Amino acid sequence: MLVGQFASPDLAEDGAADAFEAAARTWPVDGVPTRPGAWLLTAARRRVLDRLRTQAVHRRKEPLMVVDAQVRALAAAAVDPGAHVADEQLRLVLACCHPALAPADRVTLTLRFVVGLGTADIARLQLVQHSAMSARLTRAKKRLATSGIPFSVPAADRLEERLDAVATVLYLVFTAGYQPAEAPGGLRVDLADQAIRLTRELDGLLGGRPGLRALRALMLLQHSRRDARLDADGRIVLLPDQDRTRWYADEIAEGLGLVRALPPLDGLAEDHRLQALVAAEHASAPTAAATRWDVVAGLYGALERRTGSPVVRLARAVAVAEAAGPAAGLALLDGLDDALAHHHRLPAVRGELLLRAGRPADAVAELTRALALVPDTAERTHLTERLDAARAAARRTGKG
Repeated sequence: MLVGQFASPDLAEDGAADAFEAAARTWPVDGVPTRPGAWLLTAARRRVLDRLRTQAVHRRKEPLMVVDAQVRALAAAAVDPGAHVADEQLRLVLACCHPALAPADRVTLTLRFVVGLGTADIARLQLVQHSAMSARLTRAKKRLATSGIPFSVPAADRLEERLDAVATVLYLVFTAGYQPAEAPGGLRVDLADQAIRLTRELDGLLGGRPGLRALRALMLLQHSRRDARLDADGRIVLLPDQDRTRWYADEIAEGLGLVRALPPLDGLAEDHRLQALVAAEHASAPTAAATRWDVVAGLYGALERRTGSPVVRLARAVAVAEAAGPAAGLALLDGLDDALAHHHRLPAVRGELLLRAGRPADAVAELTRALALVPDTAERTHLTERLDAARAAARRTGKG
């Protein structure tokens, strides 16, 4: 809301930081206000207005009466023009996804200002280095502040123009729920819950769209496994080893019903439909051994032909290895090193497949590289265990 009112991400961030600092100082003494959120928003606005006044005084370019009139006008503009969108968080997502902004800027600004992710987490989600993402975020904020682009919700008859951008952002928010490094065990289920809720809200606003239903099916089927992803000690439990009785049957049923009712689609909606069909194969298999890996590999092949994504190729390699053996999976990893140079999952997958292929010494090298790249999450523990297994196998074969 602050970004929308003042059209300055930097001022909004500074104002919010000042408001939280004031709360930390005064609330322990005066007590928590009845409406903490409203208190913080009011305090943040006042800090921003104070900064604007100070900047104007320093510039000495305008009479203070004019400055004060402008400041009052800004304050009066706090009324949200997107009243047809009831959910405040969805309004912010729609505002961040203005079509005049570059696609990368839309995603970056939403993840930063709506979801509140740190720069490191956003960089990891988009497979770029922290320094590159920090520079991208700075440029995006400057472009928003200087471009004159209205940071507002589109009219009701223009909502669909932002559908693909919003769908992309919502799925990244969902994915972030399973990737932030600082979260206990690497999971932030609340983010995934938010993404699903916002997708439902948007689908309701637009009267039902196949693309949003494909996205919702994908999220539900993946999210249904949340309680089985980690063990009691916070260690990763791989999909074949998960206790399927802990999966949410109602979410699986809803997701299967949605995706199986969809015909082939176009564009991003078809990408989400194919991914949902992959998730449906896993969700509907009664046991890990019953998974139709050939079908999964075929779906990933179709998705790779559509997107050319190296991450999809990586997932396809895993499926092919399960269906046709580790050598077939390893062959698909060739050529991915440049595209995924800073992504730990490529050497992690290659190391696992090398170990299965009876090449433990090579597996040790790859898993060591994966450990050097992995964030400090539950994945580090898992990779350490796999590296220990590879070293033990190398010693047994005399190749370590």
